[in-house]
Amino acid sequence: MSPPETPPLSFALSGGALLEAAAMVLVFVALLFLGSMVLPSRRITGPDAEGNERIYKLNGLALFLIAAVAAGLAQFFGWFSLSALYTHFAALFVAANAFAFALAGWLYWRGVRAPGAAPGFWRGYFCGVDAGPVRFGLDLKLFSYRPSLIGLSLINASFAVVQWETYGELTLAMALYQAFTFLYVLNYFQFEQGMIHTWDIISERFGWMLVWGDYVLVPFFYCLPGWWLVHAPDPLSPAAAMAIVLLFAFGFWLFLGANQQKHGFKRDPDIRIWGQPALTLDGRLLVSGFWGIGRHLNYTGEICIYLAFALTTGFTSWGPYLLPAWLAGLLWHRSIRDERRCRAKYGELWERYTQRARFSMLPFIH
Repeated sequence: MSPPETPPLSFALSGGALLEAAAMVLVFVALLFLGSMVLPSRRITGPDAEGNERIYKLNGLALFLIAAVAAGLAQFFGWFSLSALYTHFAALFVAANAFAFALAGWLYWRGVRAPGAAPGFWRGYFCGVDAGPVRFGLDLKLFSYRPSLIGLSLINASFAVVQWETYGELTLAMALYQAFTFLYVLNYFQFEQGMIHTWDIISERFGWMLVWGDYVLVPFFYCLPGWWLVHAPDPLSPAAAMAIVLLFAFGFWLFLGANQQKHGFKRDPDIRIWGQPALTLDGRLLVSGFWGIGRHLNYTGEICIYLAFALTTGFTSWGPYLLPAWLAGLLWHRSIRDERRCRAKYGELWERYTQRARFSMLPFIH
């Protein structure tokens, strides 16, 4: 590809750009919230922070597909170009931060008005007061994954649009990156019911840390490799592309398979895994399939997926590799916290499990 004559400006922070970005963020979140309320949904029961049962509305997959089709039609007919997300990137980042800080403030104000709530301001604001805030029948923590991941998908798509509008073609690396990231987000929404059993949904309080992670960190940091691909000078060889596809496929198989086995067992302890009846310890801890090999292989699979994202950029810069490095550190730390909670919850049974599944995230190594 030859260099563009006039590269798009992505860091404009004029007053007009900030107002446009603020409007984009507010309209985007409002439309997704409205869609989450009115679209047909599957209602399933899951636990809440107090150990009670709660009804969760699951329609994220329909919302994601509608957003993808709407963005595609708007791009095709010229109603709106996704390249605006690229040219307004810095302004959108500022607007999303303002939204996240404001939402965290509202959540703190709402939480401390509840009877018996008395956390300090810093802990209450940053860590949260309420573990299960609900508004208009929607669990706000579960909902916030939707603007987070759909926003990430649209920003990623904007990179492909800018490359096409600039050069008149998509590189092999960009095509792979778009396919990988689309499948990753699609899988999340296909498997949305699994989220209601995660620690984040069940027990984490919803404060600034989770809010900022959803509305700022994921859409604006997890797209790092896509930035490098817009004007990437070096083509990706077919051999390198095949190796990256294999890494992504392996990571996806490991990540999806481990999660499906765990949540399938929670729904039905009598399921079959890899063609055999599920084996357990005292009917409580699964030791079949991936969970009989390692205790956090789903994390390992996810790191492989993000490494595949970064590898599409080649080795011209270390910048894209900040993403898999960050995720590896985050998931390693989370695995330690998971082990601590499980040891406190299961006691001697967890010690027996660690003897059965000896490895944490790297079989035969760690």
